[in-house]
Amino acid sequence: MTLNLERWPGVSLTTVLDILLVAALAYQVLLLVKGTRAAQMLVGLAALLLVAYLARRWQLPMANWLVSHALPYLGIALVVLFQAEIRRALSRLGRRLTFAGRSQPQAKESYEDIVLAAGQFAQNRTGALIVIEREAGLRTFAESGVPLDAQLSYDLLATIFGAGAPLHDGAVIVRQDRIVAAACFLPLSMNPVLSRQMGTRHRAGIGITEESDAVAVIVSEENGSVGLAVGGKFERDLSAEDLRRRLSELLEAYLPPTALPTSIAADELEPAPKNHE
Repeated sequence: MTLNLERWPGVSLTTVLDILLVAALAYQVLLLVKGTRAAQMLVGLAALLLVAYLARRWQLPMANWLVSHALPYLGIALVVLFQAEIRRALSRLGRRLTFAGRSQPQAKESYEDIVLAAGQFAQNRTGALIVIEREAGLRTFAESGVPLDAQLSYDLLATIFGAGAPLHDGAVIVRQDRIVAAACFLPLSMNPVLSRQMGTRHRAGIGITEESDAVAVIVSEENGSVGLAVGGKFERDLSAEDLRRRLSELLEAYLPPTALPTSIAADELEPAPKNHE
């Protein structure tokens, strides 16, 4: 099927491409602000532009004067109001350009210790927030906490999030197989769709995934449930196997399940052989 432009003499191929480009850009903007507080701001901005159009159309002196003096500051207001959305959009664009310019690296993150630690935290109802870095760097957020640069291990995670530990509050940032920092401050999600029952830990875990491509493992201190945040969406009540499967999909590295060390019952021990002389 070919596009016949002879029926519309005033329409050129450039015009069609221009319309498609603007439509695609508007669609991406709507996807970006959908379900966020920026959606309400976008409606208010549209109402302001409508008032400006009507003021010029109907020659309303007072409204026209007000709008003409407010419009020069509209660009600054947009940057201030939509700074989170603009930062998120530029981050996504940068990741796509980086991905297009190089081959995708093979992920070698050792996440089994994270699965084991999350399962143990769930049993003990210990709150925890573990953020796994992927393509987008989290250096800004890592610098807000205590630098560690230590090998990722179950024992270290259990020590960091242990009851009364100095680094218990805040998030742990993991880069490949190393813990970069602990007790890090993360941006809170302002998504109005989220349940009001979610506390600061859950909103921080979801917030970091809204501004980057990171994966956040969240363990609730109230009920011991394990959740996973990715792309601004939250998956709740995950079992150890569900968490292992999701991390293997997101990090593209599968590790066989490993059981936590458990004590052996006394009746299961074989009696030691007697020494006959």
